[in-house]
Amino acid sequence: MTDTPARKPGLRIPPNCDLTLGLACVDKPEPGVTIWTMTPGEHLANPIGVVQGGFIAAFADTAMASSTITNLAGRKAYTANTEMKISFLKGARIGHALTCTARVIGGGSRITFVEAEVTDEAGTLIAKASSTYLLTPRD
Repeated sequence: MTDTPARKPGLRIPPNCDLTLGLACVDKPEPGVTIWTMTPGEHLANPIGVVQGGFIAAFADTAMASSTITNLAGRKAYTANTEMKISFLKGARIGHALTCTARVIGGGSRITFVEAEVTDEAGTLIAKASSTYLLTPRD
């Protein structure tokens, strides 16, 4: 037996989900806005050879959640996605870089509304997402 304390979920920075998907935050140009990239590998392909939509949704969710955090203006809070809508406009190709720009569009002290756009290397819109995040104060 070791005396190593149990790892608390969600404390790894970057989180395992970001590492698995190859996500990287490349810019936080202003509070409430983040820009992320990923270059999907074969392990994210569906049977027809494009990125499976759930991975694009996870990409957008990560970007939107981080935008919510950057918008807290000094407050400390946990953020939880309470609902999400995503529209897929074009297939994302394996091995081609994707960019997700997420922006807080409104909200208050307990709820934040966020939108995101995922584009390919040519700037073509791949997916558009929107989500509502619940903010829970923390110490």
